Amino acid sequence: MIPFEYHRASSVADAVTAVADRPDAVFLAGGTNLVDHMKLGIAEPGLVVDVGHLPLTDVERLPDGTLRIGADVRNSDLAAHPIVRSHYPVLARALLAGASGQLRNVATTAGNLLQRTRCVYFQDVTTPCNKRTPGTGCSAVGGYTRYHAILGASEHCIATHPSDMAVAMAALDASVVYLDTDGEHRIKLNDFHRLPGDRPDLDTTVPRGALITAVEIPPAPDGARSTYRKVRDRASYAFAVTSVAAELVIDDGTIISARIALGGVAHKPWRATRAEQALVGQPATEETFRQAADAELVHAEPQQGNEFKVELTARTIVATLTTLAEGRQR
Repeated sequence: MIPFEYHRASSVADAVTAVADRPDAVFLAGGTNLVDHMKLGIAEPGLVVDVGHLPLTDVERLPDGTLRIGADVRNSDLAAHPIVRSHYPVLARALLAGASGQLRNVATTAGNLLQRTRCVYFQDVTTPCNKRTPGTGCSAVGGYTRYHAILGASEHCIATHPSDMAVAMAALDASVVYLDTDGEHRIKLNDFHRLPGDRPDLDTTVPRGALITAVEIPPAPDGARSTYRKVRDRASYAFAVTSVAAELVIDDGTIISARIALGGVAHKPWRATRAEQALVGQPATEETFRQAADAELVHAEPQQGNEFKVELTARTIVATLTTLAEGRQR
């Protein structure tokens, strides 16, 4: 183990201050991602600032109906929360689809959003990886690509974001609340994560040293039905080959509103805006759902070895929306 300093933050402000002037500093909450990376040699922090005990564990309704989720809320607690189960079932299902029960008992809301890719080349320090070491190349291009991107990738990186929870939150139009030395800020989750471009080493758009304090989800529309479907290689404890988080409002057979996000197919949770636009005002039929899926995936650029993900994702979109149209999930 490489030696590092440890600081137990006394407050949110203390945590931000401790990291502000240390480019080698990192935050530690549940540690389910960071500790693995330290063991693998991917991360070598000089200072670890512990924020896992800070008073950021509330889940509460704000006066305008927004659900505010503290950054340190454990995944298991969030999945089991009555408001989440009753009003945001897509989020509860996504959380329960992720990791194992033991990990969900430790992993936090903020940590889930900030987890890094599980690309096999990123996790192998003996291979070139632009995300781990900028400028060294992308070993996944021309390599093993089953779990890699078909949307929004670049020649510099084709890795995917591993989170299930973040996909559901993207579909729910969530916002991330964070604190830095300039004060408190809010950013839409869909703008929080980055596509790789020529800087795949940067996962998010927020400044280095910013501390997430909460996630806020607006009220679900009246009559909304939502669910999450994950396709994976085994029944549990596996990352998505593809996944769909969807929320529909249907009135008299016509789609009034639609929100869809995809997982396992891009460097970030992929908000399927083309599919959403193709759905609104149309009849809630399988034909409509297939047309919307095709509209979203027309610009997909699969790699050799993961071409199947285009059709698999289209079918998963159709199956998820059909479930909602039939009223089998809220």
